[in-house]
Amino acid sequence: MGADEVRDGVSLTNLDQPLFDGAQATKRDLVDYLDVVRDRIIPVLADRPLSVIRVLRGQQPFMQKNVPKYAPSWVRTVSLWAESSHREVHYALCDDRRTLLWFANQRAVEYHPTLIRGECVTHLVLDLDPPVGDDFRPVIDAAYLVRQALADAGLAGTVKTSGAKGVHIFVPIRPDTAIDDAAAATRAIAARAERLDPALATTAYIREDRGGKVFLDSTRAGGATVVAAYSPRVRPGTPVSFPVAWEELERITPNDFTLHTAVGLLADRDPWAEGMPAPQRLSPDLVEEGHAIPIARVQAMHEGKRRARARRG
Repeated sequence: MGADEVRDGVSLTNLDQPLFDGAQATKRDLVDYLDVVRDRIIPVLADRPLSVIRVLRGQQPFMQKNVPKYAPSWVRTVSLWAESSHREVHYALCDDRRTLLWFANQRAVEYHPTLIRGECVTHLVLDLDPPVGDDFRPVIDAAYLVRQALADAGLAGTVKTSGAKGVHIFVPIRPDTAIDDAAAATRAIAARAERLDPALATTAYIREDRGGKVFLDSTRAGGATVVAAYSPRVRPGTPVSFPVAWEELERITPNDFTLHTAVGLLADRDPWAEGMPAPQRLSPDLVEEGHAIPIARVQAMHEGKRRARARRG
């Protein structure tokens, strides 16, 4: 099959095909968008093990971690042991334009890098997940709770839409921070934000226990992945995870930022890089508090087993 176009040595094919059902975009739109924002998104992806969500024509979306055997030799990779599956995973590193274009040609729509670069965790991340419904106001208010909890701890963060219905708050930390300490600090910040307004926000990991509140998800830690700033999402209209200034948060909705609108809104700026504070030191009391908080996934697993036993009676 011949190429429709070649960019940076990468053959691009079937560019006029629809991207996926409901995308309101073609594969060409995806390629063009990623190419335009490459100088913004590549620094977010570089040197981080990358998972992508691909949508092949006529198939359901799927997450790809292992680099396919047919990948070009110039796609850099890193091998990491996956404890959950007890195997080695060969991740791509998207460090340059042609790797990004190659992924786009593979119909990779979403880009999920790890929070670890090399051996270091680089950010705390709070993922704010709204209750059922389309009202974005509770998410905004919960984001301000997190911002206040961060400020009280002497920290500052940057916010972006998730590309779905919530927001992500990133807090850059010093590279000498232990991975377990970063995870503990994330739990502590979420708990402190919840205490500021427990009627609005919750850290309850089990969905049935959230009571219609905004979930402050503190589990994005260690080797976890988070969708990258500027990454498109496999959702109707192909929204984009987009950086937002704190003072603009009340004036936007997640649907404002799509594959078609994001470039015009960016102009010549890189708001993610511009708004990111310098790496920060975590206070010992914050870390200590977090270590006393049970890990949500583990706690939820034990609670699920307890409830199952109770039902069996």
